Amino acid sequence: MKGSLVRVSASEFCEREGVSHSLVIELVELDIATPVAGSEVQEWVFDDAGARWLQKALRLQRELELDWVATGMLVDLIRERDRLRRDNDNLRRALARFLVD
Repeated sequence: MKGSLVRVSASEFCEREGVSHSLVIELVELDIATPVAGSEVQEWVFDDAGARWLQKALRLQRELELDWVATGMLVDLIRERDRLRRDNDNLRRALARFLVD
């Protein structure tokens, strides 16, 4: 959900998840999440969607024992799959308007 009102700072995220700021920097560099505010890592703020992607990446990396580059690629594939599913659903709804029972 874009424009989410739920926000979490990088420091809060690190404390809650037990990870370092350097790991959060790496995840941002891999485009797993983008801070919505802050110019320094200690000032970074993530919206709800960004924080969820960070959590998802941590879980994927731990459960699948992937390196961070592979985790970033997997996150990209999951996002693409989700986008394709949304597009497919939208196309099905549009097509349904033209089909006559």
